[in-house]
Amino acid sequence: MALDPGTLSQLIGTIRRFVDERLIPAETEVAESDAIPDEIVAGMRDLGLFGLTAPEDYGGLGLTMEEEVLAVFELGRAAPAFRSMFATNVGIGMQGIAIDGTPEQKAKYLPGLASGDIIGSFALTEPEVGSDAGSVRTTARREGDAYVLNGTKRFITNATHASLFTVMARTDPSQKGAAGVSAFAVERGTPGLSTGKVEKKMGQQGAHVCDVIFEDCRVPASALIGGVEGQGFKTAMKVLDKGRLHIAAACVGLSERILDDMLAYAVGRRQFGRPLADFQLLQAMFADSKADAYAARCMVLDAARKRDAGEDVSVEASCAKMFASEAVGRIADRNVQVHGGNGYIREYRAEQLYRDARLFRIYEGTTQIQQIIIAKALTAEAKARAGL
Repeated sequence: MALDPGTLSQLIGTIRRFVDERLIPAETEVAESDAIPDEIVAGMRDLGLFGLTAPEDYGGLGLTMEEEVLAVFELGRAAPAFRSMFATNVGIGMQGIAIDGTPEQKAKYLPGLASGDIIGSFALTEPEVGSDAGSVRTTARREGDAYVLNGTKRFITNATHASLFTVMARTDPSQKGAAGVSAFAVERGTPGLSTGKVEKKMGQQGAHVCDVIFEDCRVPASALIGGVEGQGFKTAMKVLDKGRLHIAAACVGLSERILDDMLAYAVGRRQFGRPLADFQLLQAMFADSKADAYAARCMVLDAARKRDAGEDVSVEASCAKMFASEAVGRIADRNVQVHGGNGYIREYRAEQLYRDARLFRIYEGTTQIQQIIIAKALTAEAKARAGL
């Protein structure tokens, strides 16, 4: 259910103050320590950020897609590591259960995910299975009233903090494609489940990823999300469509933040006796950056509204994610250029945000995967019109 305009405005304003007063001032500390302070995580819980999209019946705010992206526009203005701490609960780590889970699974997990007492994680990617989600190799073999999982998941966000994993595994070895994949809710502490070392990344310090390893990991049959085998890929695609709009919104927020930083620096920095902002070649960068950010914002809002109206937005979500992630990369690059030599120095944060922005073009489906999704849909429509 959509919030009334006054309540939504109050929520967005509260989030904006939290970003400005708590998150942005802590960026340097987080980047240097590769950890988000406990008091900031507690503040996120108090603000309800872990439960933005969880159903109201389970303690969440139940935001619509449009309301979610409006909130993420604000949250995205801070370094992306902060958003990653709760985003798996808002999105891929919780939505599979919220969308396709049994009533028992929802009752068991959604309240804890909404409060942040449970950190969720989404375990799909594998060492040789990234964008080709239908080629999952992790297996789930049925043994009586249990399944036994074997395999390794790679680059799993929040895996070191997670107490619940949504795991994609192959339950039918005879099915080589998506049809043989099922989804499971697997709790940390289950014998046979372990996590690998935290990866040292190019950017987004404070957001941790690592391997999740299953070695004869036995889970009860009740862990099968939805209680039906072979639905895992469909669940993943539902989650990823929504997740791509969330990521696109985060790209918009960061784009707008970087543009603000770029302009503030250019107005305050003087060369040849006048502000950098007075030079036309730099003004062209400001204009291009504003157009990129504005176009991305419009795309995200349009796709979110269509999704709320019940439309299939697979293509629109891919368009928004592709454009917004590429746009934030361009804007971050221009920001370094406008800063000149200072853009390469850590003190000014331009280089940090440049590194942080780079990952957006990879996760939740690379730019190239989005291109394939869009092109396949367009080609299918054209063939249908041609009667082929």
